[in-house]
Amino acid sequence: MRNRATTQSILPALGILLAGCVAGGVPYAGPHLTSTECRDLAALKTNAPPTMAQHQSELAALRKAGYDPSPWSDDPYYPDDLQAAQRLVDYWFQTECPHVQPG
Repeated sequence: MRNRATTQSILPALGILLAGCVAGGVPYAGPHLTSTECRDLAALKTNAPPTMAQHQSELAALRKAGYDPSPWSDDPYYPDDLQAAQRLVDYWFQTECPHVQPG
């Protein structure tokens, strides 16, 4: 029984590690963000009231970065998984959207 308990406690950590390898370890040939996502993410960084379309663009970008906001599961890694996806989207924004950076 002790080995089973040890294995079960290690599995979530391995899942996070593998997810990080898949998300960040495989080079992608093109841009991750669309021009619409770049524009909407730039608008969200200002103090202007956000629109529903801007929030939807942000959510689409977070999903591309590996975040799954499914309401049907209790995510034991929240908010760490959301924050990791936000960091990745911020990196993509900085590297792929220089022409729409907020002033």
